[in-house]
Amino acid sequence: MPAIVLYFSRAGENYVSGAIRDLPQGNTEIAAEYIREMTGADVFKIEPAVPYAADYSTCIEQAKNDQKRDARPALAALPGDLSGYDLVYLGYPNYWGTMPMHVFTLLEGLDLSGKVIKPFCTHEGSGIGRSEADIRRLCPGADVRPGLSIQGGRVKNAEKAIRKWLAE
Repeated sequence: MPAIVLYFSRAGENYVSGAIRDLPQGNTEIAAEYIREMTGADVFKIEPAVPYAADYSTCIEQAKNDQKRDARPALAALPGDLSGYDLVYLGYPNYWGTMPMHVFTLLEGLDLSGKVIKPFCTHEGSGIGRSEADIRRLCPGADVRPGLSIQGGRVKNAEKAIRKWLAE
C-alpha cells in the first residue's frame, strides 16, 4: 500500500520531561523518520509560512492564541498530488489536547477521501487528546485508524512501540 508520512514538528526550545530543552530535531520528526525507515514511505514536513518564535514561552503563547482563534495559519507549501497514496501517517505534537493549527490548515487543504489515516503524536503527558476526533471531522471520507501517542522525552526509545503500531 503506497504510503506517505505528513508531519509537523518543532526543533529548538521545547518542553521535555519537565524542563525546557534545546532539541536539534523535533520529537515528532524523530518518530516520522522511524516510520519512514520501517515502511519506506515518502515524507513531507508541514512547515509554517511564518514559523513560531524560537523562544519556547513565546511560541506556546502564539500557538495557544492560534487555537483560541481557531486560526488556519498559512503553510510554506502543500504536499502536492496525493492520489498515488492509499495510506497517510499523520504526525504532530499534542498542543492543548489536539493538533497544532497548521495541521488543521493542511487537512482542510487536502482531499483525503478514500485514504487510510494513521495518526501519531508526541506529547509530555497528555496523550493523543481529541485529535483523532478532529481528524475524522476534517477528513470525513477517510478511514481514520487508532493513533499512537509517544511521550516526547522517550521518542528515541519508541522504535518497538512504533513497529507494533505499524503492524496493527
